[in-house]
Amino acid sequence: MNERSEATSTADREIVVSRVITAPGELVFDAWIDPEHIGQWWGPNGFTTTIHEMDVRPGGVWRFIMHGPDGTDYPNKVVYQEIIRPERLVYIHSDDVEGDPGQFQATITFEEQDGKTKVTLRALFASAAERDATVEFGAIEGGNQTLGRLEEYLAKA
Repeated sequence: MNERSEATSTADREIVVSRVITAPGELVFDAWIDPEHIGQWWGPNGFTTTIHEMDVRPGGVWRFIMHGPDGTDYPNKVVYQEIIRPERLVYIHSDDVEGDPGQFQATITFEEQDGKTKVTLRALFASAAERDATVEFGAIEGGNQTLGRLEEYLAKA
């Protein structure tokens, strides 16, 4: 299957969000894989993050809790599949429960462009229904806010 037909066949199961960050690729990549950094900006506006473990290597796990502004805790688990510094991260993201039906594969790409970096988040779900439920939950706006928080954080770095 060629790349175009593969993209067409997954479009109804994907969420894609991107933003150009005014920072070099290495710095943006580091902010994504360093627990000292990511805990400062991860999540939508009003959220905070507590990191329990972060082992950034293929097969490694990142466990964290996102604390919503209303006091709700959201446990998360990431299992890294691929790490290509400073270009791409691929991982499985779930709610840190066995057999989470809402888990998805995330691919984050970092494309340096004249000292800036285009970050693209691509979430691929098992079904269009899972994708739609996640969109209804606010994932697109949440992704945009998260990238905005990353940009604000790096502007101060």
